[in-house]
Amino acid sequence: MEPDAPDPTVAPASSAAAVRFEASGPEHCIAVRRDGVYADPAALGTTLIAAVDSILRSGRYFTAIDYPVLIKALYDCGPALPVDAAGNVSVRFATDIAPFEPARQELYRSVKIADGKAEYYFEPLYQPDPDNPSGPDRPARLDLDEFIADMWRKGVRFGINVDAVREALDSRGAGRVVVAQRLDPVPGCDAHAIEVSEEIHRNDAPRQLANGKLDLMRFQNRFPQINKGDRLLKKVPLTAGTPGFEISGIAIPPKVGQDLDLLVFSGPGTAVERGEEGEFLVAQQGGFLCVDAATSRITIGDKIVSRDGVSAKTTGNLQLAADYEEFGEIQENRVVEGEGITIHADVFGKVISRGGAVRLNRNLVGGSAHNARGDIEIMGMSSGAVIQASCGQVALQRAENCVVSGTRVRIEHAINCDIIGDEVEVKQAEGCAIAARRVAIGSAGPRRQREMLVYALCSDCAELDDMIARTKERVGQFGELVARRKAERERLTGMPDVRNYLILAARLRKNEVTLTAGQLPQFRKLAQAVEPALKEIAKVADEVKAAETEQQAGLALVAQLEQQRGDSAWTSSVAIGAVQGDTQVRILPVLPDGSSAFDLPAREIKARLHGTTGAEILFNGAAGAFSWSSEQAGGSA
Repeated sequence: MEPDAPDPTVAPASSAAAVRFEASGPEHCIAVRRDGVYADPAALGTTLIAAVDSILRSGRYFTAIDYPVLIKALYDCGPALPVDAAGNVSVRFATDIAPFEPARQELYRSVKIADGKAEYYFEPLYQPDPDNPSGPDRPARLDLDEFIADMWRKGVRFGINVDAVREALDSRGAGRVVVAQRLDPVPGCDAHAIEVSEEIHRNDAPRQLANGKLDLMRFQNRFPQINKGDRLLKKVPLTAGTPGFEISGIAIPPKVGQDLDLLVFSGPGTAVERGEEGEFLVAQQGGFLCVDAATSRITIGDKIVSRDGVSAKTTGNLQLAADYEEFGEIQENRVVEGEGITIHADVFGKVISRGGAVRLNRNLVGGSAHNARGDIEIMGMSSGAVIQASCGQVALQRAENCVVSGTRVRIEHAINCDIIGDEVEVKQAEGCAIAARRVAIGSAGPRRQREMLVYALCSDCAELDDMIARTKERVGQFGELVARRKAERERLTGMPDVRNYLILAARLRKNEVTLTAGQLPQFRKLAQAVEPALKEIAKVADEVKAAETEQQAGLALVAQLEQQRGDSAWTSSVAIGAVQGDTQVRILPVLPDGSSAFDLPAREIKARLHGTTGAEILFNGAAGAFSWSSEQAGGSA
């Protein structure tokens, strides 16, 4: 009896004996073993593609195919290939190779390929019954492995959705299914810089005070300080991206990321270093870090540079230990304290410098500027402000309703201001109160209801002269006391017994004479006789020494007071080029006690300049010119 013929409507079972596979040509890189079909790991890619194509086009197909492993071996796309127990790559992608019978091939319809995807119409299939050719057709089923082989022969060699195909085959329904789709390439990442130092970051949390409370007006660390050698940025290299694939298996190259040069971030005080760990932007010096928002350049310098302004939201109050340069506004009630301070925008708050120069390139409105040891210069207008340089010069362009003090004050135009200093020079003054040792005004006059007052600060040495006189008198009294006590000492030491005892005692101390045993009682008797006189002499000597000490201290004090008197005898002067309205010039006495005549709180300056009554009037007029000097003790109008 002949064996039954195979059923063409059902996919044949996999069997190593079902096909004779002989490796020839490109197929040499594929081996069929007892446990499956393997590809040579050394011949993946193009060689394996040619081998698979040769097998599938020769009317054969792979059974129980592991599609992800095959795609990885062919196109290097997808999860990594498995590794065996010895750690070697194992490329087992199917169970066997079987013949693709022509009758079975006829079951597979054409596929629609468009727009990077392949669509297949699944429907119920029927084939003639080989046992009853004239009878009704019987149902036929498609096979997943055959489907993959058929798609390959029709140009679909990549991107088959195995799960979607299997679901369509199991459902046995009719419908169009996207069975394969193009894989778009993944573009490469551009090279970029990442921060590698926590010191770069600002800390805008409220500052904690020593008592544990929070100062909501100050931040923890608004301006980071960097040490020399700190790494600031690290370059992350570009990536080439991941290629995509058309369903035909043609690779789609990705867009490669753009490179980056860290030098674009390098400003003064930084440098780019390259080594085994990568490429870094490194601090070349210690100092304060500044990032330019427009160019992203990082600079490190001794000066703090800010472009955000000073407000409750941006910085809070600032207490700095370095020079500071600000390009934004200083808002009302905000405080900036530092060394040298330069502001390029308007200032409505307080600027305090411990030294260096304060330069405001715009306006100072309603705020204040203080400098303990340096100059203050304001290029714009000053209005309703307090400007004080304890040991420096103040230079203003236009000042209205301001309190100004300094060692030397120069103002182009002052209106309704209170000004005091050692030297004051104002080109045009209206309704001001001005006091200084030397005053020079180009033109002076009242402003509406406010009068024009000028004071010449003159030293009042009467109290100092009286102190010198009383000290000299006291020194003279000590001199007389010393003379009297010395005379008393001479009288006591001139007594015969005392003089003899003192001479003998001195010779005994010098070992010039030696007393015998018979002379020693007589010496002791003499000592007892002159003991009261010796005590009195010692007491007088102590009184002389104390009086001489007081006398020397008094002489030193006199010398100090006379030096102070000489230093206080400065020359005061007032010069007004043109008087244009009611103007008064008075003498304002100043005690030469070594304290500053102008470094006073603003409230005291106002009270002093407007509360002086009974001062000697040097000039009271509405026109002309005035000049006066304390050396000449006179003036002209």
